[in-house]
Amino acid sequence: MKKNTKRKRKRRETSWTSNASFRTRGEHLPGPLCGILVGRFGCRVTMMLGGLLASLGMVASSFSRSLSQLYLTAGMITGLGMCFSFQSSITMLGFYFIRRRVLANALASMGVSLGVTLWPPFANYLLEDLGWRGTFLVFGGIFLHCCVCGAVLRPVATNTSPETGEDPSPPSKTPAHGCLATCGLVVRHHLAFDILWHNMGYCVYTLGVTWMSLGFLLPHIFLVPYARWHGVAEDRAALLVSIFGFCNIFLRPVAGLVVGRQRFASCRKYLFSLAVLLNGLTNLVCTVSADFWVLVGYCLVYSVSMCGIGILTFQVLMDIVPMDRFPNALGLFTILTGIASLISPPLAGFLLDTSNNFSYVFFMSSFFLISSALFMGGSFYSLQKKQQQGREAKAKGTISEATPVKGPTLEDKDGHKKHLCPEVMYVTSV
Repeated sequence: MKKNTKRKRKRRETSWTSNASFRTRGEHLPGPLCGILVGRFGCRVTMMLGGLLASLGMVASSFSRSLSQLYLTAGMITGLGMCFSFQSSITMLGFYFIRRRVLANALASMGVSLGVTLWPPFANYLLEDLGWRGTFLVFGGIFLHCCVCGAVLRPVATNTSPETGEDPSPPSKTPAHGCLATCGLVVRHHLAFDILWHNMGYCVYTLGVTWMSLGFLLPHIFLVPYARWHGVAEDRAALLVSIFGFCNIFLRPVAGLVVGRQRFASCRKYLFSLAVLLNGLTNLVCTVSADFWVLVGYCLVYSVSMCGIGILTFQVLMDIVPMDRFPNALGLFTILTGIASLISPPLAGFLLDTSNNFSYVFFMSSFFLISSALFMGGSFYSLQKKQQQGREAKAKGTISEATPVKGPTLEDKDGHKKHLCPEVMYVTSV
């Protein structure tokens, strides 16, 4: 009887996590639309529109009468607004800062850590006092503050972009003819397909992070059900997720100061791959033991790798892509990672239902994280070697050896040739 009760509780928790993943990861899917709005109206208007949509979705959710209506209001409308607010703020951050951009990203991402730490107990408090309808109304009022945050964004000139380590996509030399060709070029530009095709660094990074997203969210979703399944008390199990956010509040500024130094500028993508690899190896701890203090140690080590991933995800993208194309590149990047994050929890829930073993979920997470880290690290190293060889070959081809050239001659009346200039001239082309 006790075993059947556990199974019912586990299935209820996994189905809830699937619905929550639809709501939270839907904020990344409209990324290309956000890039178009940022390019047309700017970050300030886009962020204020996002705050208005997010608030409207939460308020409409309080009047919902079915789960399908919640999918529409809390999932799609609120997710669309959060996408507009989140991506426009990240883009504006890249325009504001150049030398201290890593530290700025670290300080800005502290809001995520504060939310992970404070939002669950705050939501539980509202649910107990106001019910779920009143909680949605309060959330709508909170999301409306994004309009205030967007209003204080000062527009900056975006006609120049800092240099990046990757080659930008070359402009198309062939003019477009006809409406269909024009539409194709517009879609190709706004969806950043030209960057994906010509910039191999962006291609490798986008594919690697998309593959990583299939396993990155699983510990956040299944850690609490895993601990409760093995007899950990509910309040102690909920404390485990709060450890993630609490540690990152202090770790991210320190990591931003260290990684933001100039000596680490050329190896940030390798540090990101190392953080993903550590994250995947750490998840294997949960397959060994489910003791509470073992899980606390796991959360502490996991927080270190989560800190590295959090502060470097968008910074590496800014290093690879020029800032004038960053909104479009971010749109394609987020839509691919959003699709992966949307697919991953249901797949893990199906694996859990068929195997009845939480260890397979953490094995699945480790597989995606470790394989993506090895892929990105190896690919970045190979691209760097090819770029160095190309620069060396280009330098050797442009500098030729000095060749002696004799001066002009003049023939006299006797037929003897005389040199007008006795010196030997050397011509060197660089």
